[in-house]
Amino acid sequence: MNRPIRRPGGRSADVRRRVLDAVVTQLVDHGYDGLSIDTVAASCGVHRTTVYRRWRDVGGLLADVLAEAAGDDWRPADTGTLDGDLAALNREVFAALTGDPPITTALIAASFRSARAAEALRAFWADRYDRCAVIVARAAGRSEIPAGTDARRLLVAATAPLYHELVLLRTGPDEGLADRAAADTAVAARAGAFVTGVVSPG
Repeated sequence: MNRPIRRPGGRSADVRRRVLDAVVTQLVDHGYDGLSIDTVAASCGVHRTTVYRRWRDVGGLLADVLAEAAGDDWRPADTGTLDGDLAALNREVFAALTGDPPITTALIAASFRSARAAEALRAFWADRYDRCAVIVARAAGRSEIPAGTDARRLLVAATAPLYHELVLLRTGPDEGLADRAAADTAVAARAGAFVTGVVSPG
């Protein structure tokens, strides 16, 4: 997840930019419990009434941060191979989850406290997986993997180890994790593990 991009605009866009930047800063520095309409308004110099009227509550603020992030033009890298594409994707996920300041992990943590943030985060991830489906389509087109491979299953399998290790288990950053997870998933994909209708043994 990349930091929300900046867009030109008038006074309304400037206010939004200042407020959303303040939301991210307050969330990273003080956590969800330290985030409020009042603290955001005070830190960015926007009147509390303006913030309340537009965003209503903390959930609305967090949802807008994520909505802006989803509005960028990001696309996955095209390296020419499934292994390379998955590794490139996982390295970006790894960088986001280990970044300083920890914006991505702070937003994930906040989504457990706010229903609106949780819904916005689900929409953000759904959008990202939809954009990454091209990785699977390209691999199938090169006959690297079987036709009928389920893009979402493959992509979740590739990225899930990073979230599990870095967010749930909070293990120390392992530079090789991204590449290993990508390689393992590519092997499974070539063997047909993610073909629609095929259930991996559990």
